[in-house]
Amino acid sequence: MTTGGAGGGPDLDLPPLVDQHCHGVLRGDLTAAEFESYLTESDRPAAAGTTFFDTQTGFAVRRWCPPLLGLAPHCPPGDYLARRRELGAAETRRLLLGGTGIGTYLVDTGLPGDLTGAHETAAAGGATGHEIVRLETLAERVAAGVRAGEGAAAGADAAAEVFTAGLADAVRDAAHTAVGFKSVAAYRHGLALAPEPPTHAQAAAAARAWLATGAGRLTDPVLLRHLLWLAAGTGRPLQLHTGFGDPDLRLHRADPALLTDFAHATTGTGTDLVLLHCYPYHRQAAYLAAVFPHVYADVGLALGHTGPRAAAVLAGFLELAPFGKLLFSTDAYGLPELYTVGSAAFRTALAEVLTGWVRSGAWSAADADRVAALVAAGNARRVYGLSGD
Repeated sequence: MTTGGAGGGPDLDLPPLVDQHCHGVLRGDLTAAEFESYLTESDRPAAAGTTFFDTQTGFAVRRWCPPLLGLAPHCPPGDYLARRRELGAAETRRLLLGGTGIGTYLVDTGLPGDLTGAHETAAAGGATGHEIVRLETLAERVAAGVRAGEGAAAGADAAAEVFTAGLADAVRDAAHTAVGFKSVAAYRHGLALAPEPPTHAQAAAAARAWLATGAGRLTDPVLLRHLLWLAAGTGRPLQLHTGFGDPDLRLHRADPALLTDFAHATTGTGTDLVLLHCYPYHRQAAYLAAVFPHVYADVGLALGHTGPRAAAVLAGFLELAPFGKLLFSTDAYGLPELYTVGSAAFRTALAEVLTGWVRSGAWSAADADRVAALVAAGNARRVYGLSGD
């Protein structure tokens, strides 16, 4: 530990952070309304007479981001947005990402829009970037190719076979360059999926039915399971969305405890499962990380949304999860501010929790530094094989 932090007490001695789950940053300038829309998980405007700046995330942006752009902390939103426009999107991105302390970004590239990719995101902050491939987006891309190609003209059965073969090839090829995979089955169906892999006949029948509908969005539970098991077969870490998200999600279907049977089924496959977000089910996620050697829990997203209460949420993770099983992330998306907020919330929450335990005599300072370094970076480097960064 070192001394002289913002609160006058000991600070944790952290290495460069590994943001093990995040998304790209918007390249263009934003209106005030567009900016506000990224401060919330809601896909709807703020209620009449209110603003999303009046949230823990909005307050955190005003606390941590203005100093990086040459303004005072807690400045009014209008002043902040004016300064942002003055600097421009690229310079704002450089200043904010450069101040996060993040050394490595693992970027889920499966979202649409004019977003920076893994290497462009990292370069803005003088860091290293790696890709996480979103399974459902990959499957939808393969399906679009089958529908547009010769497979569709050969008949439904042939198209289904072309799709399943092409999907297996696409997952295998992605594993050569990506450091991991991600699934949003929690959004598409929920996590209460049958744990065993479907047979080839079951996967082909589901593919035939889905291709025939012409639907672009994959929601079929058999194909979602098939994707999970294809990814598990590569040995790459598999990230699974759990816990809260936007209104497209049904929260009760995103409880990580619903993955217990899948965790049993994947034991011994060589693939680690990384439970993303978890909140408000973070204790369930911590339990799974405690009892399954290949299950890890991610402390991201929730910390940036809970503001000064982030320490309580982080302490909930640390109640039961082994310290080598927790991973930092921001889940930042669209705004570079969300990387700043996510990393600042993590640092301050971790310092508050661990230094409090040191002061009480429960932990030694050396152990606090060691565990902090594991959660900040070391665990992710081990899980994703990032030793060469």
